[in-house]
Amino acid sequence: MPWDNWTRQMWDWPLASLEMWRRALAPDETPQPAPAPWTTPARLALDLSALRLWDFSTGDAGAAVVIVAPFALHDAHIADLAPGHSIVAALRDHGCARLFVVEWKSATQATRNLGVDDLLALLNVAIDDVGAPVDLIGLCQGGWLSLVHAARFPGKTRRLVVVGAPVDVKAAPSALTEPVARTSDAALISLVDAGGGCVRGAQMTHLWPREADEGARLAEALQIAPPFDEATRQVVAAFRAWDRRVVDLPGPYYCEVFRHLYRENALATGGFPALGRVVDLRRLDRPLLLLVGESDAIAPPPQALAAGALVCGPVETLSAPCGHLGLFLGRRTIAQQWPRVAAWLNKEAG
Repeated sequence: MPWDNWTRQMWDWPLASLEMWRRALAPDETPQPAPAPWTTPARLALDLSALRLWDFSTGDAGAAVVIVAPFALHDAHIADLAPGHSIVAALRDHGCARLFVVEWKSATQATRNLGVDDLLALLNVAIDDVGAPVDLIGLCQGGWLSLVHAARFPGKTRRLVVVGAPVDVKAAPSALTEPVARTSDAALISLVDAGGGCVRGAQMTHLWPREADEGARLAEALQIAPPFDEATRQVVAAFRAWDRRVVDLPGPYYCEVFRHLYRENALATGGFPALGRVVDLRRLDRPLLLLVGESDAIAPPPQALAAGALVCGPVETLSAPCGHLGLFLGRRTIAQQWPRVAAWLNKEAG
């Protein structure tokens, strides 16, 4: 749907100050870093308009595991940042031989009009290409999208892992949900118009909540502490490069997420629209594992764990003593929690 048809349906992105919005709407002239190679060897398995599917497999045994990266601010290397900080490597090392990662492409003029339905359709094609049923692992915004896909196409998911994902946004305040009510629609319209129908990642970095102290942010996200050896310094460099490599979002997708997920809380109330149907998680009977960060400010535990009370299938939970990024990038979390995720995935279907 053309962007002009969406301007009457705007809602808000968190607004900390008028100065923050002034910076966000200012033209950005910073050159974007080139895409980085994967840390773990991979081959490009599928290349669609807004999605790339990467194959990290080491064999053909077992169910296929598909990691759905978030389509928010940063790219899919959140799943494979560096040695010791790679979900992909942890899963491969602990028995997940058939392993894939969904990477969402930064929006362009050709894809600026895509919405949630378009992303679900592309994800569905990728899953069919791998061979359903698959085990889905949804990270952050990829988590609620995986829940929606599994509920919309229940026969295509064997097991489902949701990590640090907002599900019931009314269950607890967060760094994203609290400021929504204080933001004008005009500010969001200006933001998207300034991006030519896209929400520009370079502008969004001014709006995304983050620690004021860079050292504290590195320590929380990567779970590292000085003194740093050469290997750790390379990890820090990889994190900083990933942090600068932001993606642009299609205007309609951005608007639908914040309308249906954040404003209406439709995923929790059973009214999330998905490819011509309304998704109700109460009908989802697939085994579900929820991994949450105890101090996650983006998807606080009550928001994320709410999925367990909504579905009708068996649910297990894991909790890590970390914040949001530490769930995906933290050395300790990857060493301690992700082998447990792999073990759960490798259980025989019961």
